[in-house]
Amino acid sequence: MKAIKNQEDNLMEKISSLCKRRGFIFQGSEIYGGLAGTWDLGHFGVALRNNITQNWWKKFVDSRRDMYGVDAAILMRPEVWQASGHVEGFHDPLVECKKCHHRFRTDQIEDAKKCPDCGGGFGEVQQFNMMFKTHIGATEESTSISYLRPETAQGMFVNFKNTVDAFHPKIPFGMAQIGKAFRNEIAPRDFIFRVREFEQMEIEYFIRPTDWEKYFEYWKGEMLDWMEEVGIDMGKVHELEVSKEDRAHYSSRTIDFYFDFPFGNKELFGLAYRADFDLKTHKLDYIDEEEGGKTVPHVIEPTFGVGRALLAVLLSAYSEDPEGKQASDGAGEKEKRVYLKFKPSIAPVICAVSPLLKNKPELVEYANTKVYAPLKAEFGRVAWDDNGNIGKRYRRQDEIGTPFCIVVDFDTLSDDTVTVRDRDTGEQERIKVTDLKNYIKEKID
Repeated sequence: MKAIKNQEDNLMEKISSLCKRRGFIFQGSEIYGGLAGTWDLGHFGVALRNNITQNWWKKFVDSRRDMYGVDAAILMRPEVWQASGHVEGFHDPLVECKKCHHRFRTDQIEDAKKCPDCGGGFGEVQQFNMMFKTHIGATEESTSISYLRPETAQGMFVNFKNTVDAFHPKIPFGMAQIGKAFRNEIAPRDFIFRVREFEQMEIEYFIRPTDWEKYFEYWKGEMLDWMEEVGIDMGKVHELEVSKEDRAHYSSRTIDFYFDFPFGNKELFGLAYRADFDLKTHKLDYIDEEEGGKTVPHVIEPTFGVGRALLAVLLSAYSEDPEGKQASDGAGEKEKRVYLKFKPSIAPVICAVSPLLKNKPELVEYANTKVYAPLKAEFGRVAWDDNGNIGKRYRRQDEIGTPFCIVVDFDTLSDDTVTVRDRDTGEQERIKVTDLKNYIKEKID
């Protein structure tokens, strides 16, 4: 068991080290010692995050006729959170060690009587509200209290009437949002898995009460399809039917999708049947012309965490060549090859263009004007890489997850063909420069 735990810790160290080394993810406020539970996305992290969220938006909003996008404000009136139950009920059980004074959530420690850090005993369990409280305006008074939203859902519910009045949608229809949420986690941990500032991709799908089971199963299928589409290893995804005792107060049924992270089988996404709790809470209704009269629609809620999706995609893509299969750096040195096996549609860089030698102006000019510039204009996600020898460039692009490396050599100058190297197989083929765009488009599709 100890050996397995060491392997899991080692994998997370490899992932976090790669993310920093290659510009995916950095510790928040790192030059001042870091701030627990906060992480900054670097250039490739932003690109990967954007590809994931854009893919989600395309599937669940742009390609549908029954979905309406919103982007609600992070700050809302406190009455919203009072009505939703967050002010009174959004708590986690907290214990503090009497010896080292470290604090823990009681559901995240194995021994309820013994501190995992120092072995000391715990004080009494306290209830800790995870919402970040702030004040609006120049004075800190009770009337100026507001909160950083702990979820994106309420921003859609309070805009239900606005959406109905503006677009007159027919049931069933949905509202979708991608946005930041904040939770004052007692013990943020496991890299970007449990953080205090995070992003959600969420849908509130409004239905007639009699149809809830049909649409619950429908959205479960849609969620699973999307996970596979972005490259999450479906062999590591598991469904958990949440018991009544463990469900949120608003939920009549919940399925959590769990993923085999290196630190354990943990929640990835969730699907909840919220019934009519939220619209009734906010005193909202809907005139159903087909059924006749006013009604309160019920709600199916698929929820996706962007950070957890990003981490699951990274872990699913992380690959090492097996022992004995190594990659040369072009100078005689050999080492095990590490690469991120992203799907081309999700990869932060779709291809990298390199002149074989950067001190040969004719190669640089050809690579820049006839290969890099046209591909950059067409795909955007194209990198220029002339740093080090070809072997080192390949290894660097492998770690970034670039599916294709394109090399302009001296043969290119005479026959207008380039070498295209495949990230996963290492195989190379000669492709006409005029065929590159279609070649890459076919690979992305």
